[in-house]
Amino acid sequence: MKRRTAQSLEPEELHAVEVHLDKLLADRGMTLTELAERANVSVVNLSVLKNGRARAVRFSTLTAICRVLMCQPGDLLSVREN
Repeated sequence: MKRRTAQSLEPEELHAVEVHLDKLLADRGMTLTELAERANVSVVNLSVLKNGRARAVRFSTLTAICRVLMCQPGDLLSVREN
């Protein structure tokens, strides 16, 4: 059996982390653009995170998002069971 390397895996196969930014924004009646302005994070970076395409998240970005949304990192991220 051929072993798959990290380079041959699809991005969603590399990790099991799910991002719940859509739900948090909806719960707070906030748009992605509004969050970007308040957290001083680009809309593009937030969009990549929201759509599950982010490969990494800086702690400073996570902190800013959590402060604006008044949540904890565990509210924003979870690990999908396989």
